[in-house]
Amino acid sequence: MQVMTNLQQFIAVHPRLFVLTGAGCSTDSGIPDYRDRDGQWKRATTPVMYAAFMHEALVRQRYWARSMLGWPRFRAVLPNAAHRALAELERRGQVGLLVTQNVDRLHQHAGSRRVVDLHGRLDRVRCMACQATWLRDDYQRELLAANPAWAGLDAATAPDGDAELDGHDFSRFVVPACPHCGGIVKPDVVFFGEAVPRERVDAANHAWQAADAVLVVGSSLMVYSGYRFVRAAALAGKPVAAVTLGHTRADPLLTLKLDANCSEALAFLDPLHAQAKPDVAVAPTVPSA
Repeated sequence: MQVMTNLQQFIAVHPRLFVLTGAGCSTDSGIPDYRDRDGQWKRATTPVMYAAFMHEALVRQRYWARSMLGWPRFRAVLPNAAHRALAELERRGQVGLLVTQNVDRLHQHAGSRRVVDLHGRLDRVRCMACQATWLRDDYQRELLAANPAWAGLDAATAPDGDAELDGHDFSRFVVPACPHCGGIVKPDVVFFGEAVPRERVDAANHAWQAADAVLVVGSSLMVYSGYRFVRAAALAGKPVAAVTLGHTRADPLLTLKLDANCSEALAFLDPLHAQAKPDVAVAPTVPSA
């Protein structure tokens, strides 16, 4: 339990935290993650690249067919103890900003308000021509209406609202165009090979600079878009703690590393955990000087 005590102390002595979360924060909600303990890609298929999605109709058809089947399960997931713990940390006034690499909006559902969705949000779609946005639920109805024969197919859940659906002729799948201008519709998320919007990067940079320390939860930091903030903060002398399973890209930069399940590691902050076990202290004591 010594490492857990160290984590409580780390949080207690740094009153303003910059928090960065990744896929490991949402696995206990039933959303699969991408990488193994060594930071290697788990899936047999490679991620959809932005250029391919924009320029190849078959890539869009395959993406939206899989997404149509995966979306109902994805939208039904609920926040877990890790999300609740971080929302409680914000309620206590200790989170300057939470930057998440996830697109599930579970932090907001758990009650966090100071959140930047670094890679966007899957509950919304965007026209790449006129930039109109609307709810993914509305687009789901269009997809189902245009592809009724696909609705009953069985497919295993995959990360980020995707579904494992191979061996089908995707060329017959109908992808509805933007109802406003006829443009290409894309989930309002950042694909591989696509730039993160500048305003999100700027908000994250301002936040880690104003913070006392950095707390990473559930990320291997293999993707540069998140790693850059941790690296910059560490090089600026900010203490960095990470709670995640396995290796991270930033291991040499860490002040504290806890190789553990996120929900279990942060349970001491979870209000529901405190209600279930009233004998467990939930407010860590600041060590005396």
